Amino acid sequence: MTHKASARFAFVKAQWHADIVDRALEGFASVVPIDQIDVVDVPGAFEMPLMAQRLARTGRYDAVICAAFVVDGGIYRHDFVASAVVDGLMRVGLDTNVPVLSVSLTPHHYQETDHHNAIYRAHFVTKGEEAAKAVLGIATTNAMAA
Repeated sequence: MTHKASARFAFVKAQWHADIVDRALEGFASVVPIDQIDVVDVPGAFEMPLMAQRLARTGRYDAVICAAFVVDGGIYRHDFVASAVVDGLMRVGLDTNVPVLSVSLTPHHYQETDHHNAIYRAHFVTKGEEAAKAVLGIATTNAMAA
């Protein structure tokens, strides 16, 4: 699948569990050239919708991709956070007419073990690749509809 060389993408990464989340950017950049990606780090998942909105409103990006790993920390309801984030990202896309994709995972039984970390690192690479293919597909569809 080809895409226009002038396409620009914003990739927003939450820094909680950055060692896992950063793998999504690796996957994305394996499909989309890194020189077409502007990377923005935010503290956590909850900050992603506002940053996505600010980036989408600039008019510089063909899509905004947001990656986070939301786990049960025992203090808050991780499913509430994940739902609020995904709802916020969807609203940004609808309000700005810029595609906003979520590479946000919320495992039910995550434990900080080498085994779980390896599984989720690999999964984030795959999800990053899938997000890249999705934005390229969206760009192709948009070009056909124009």
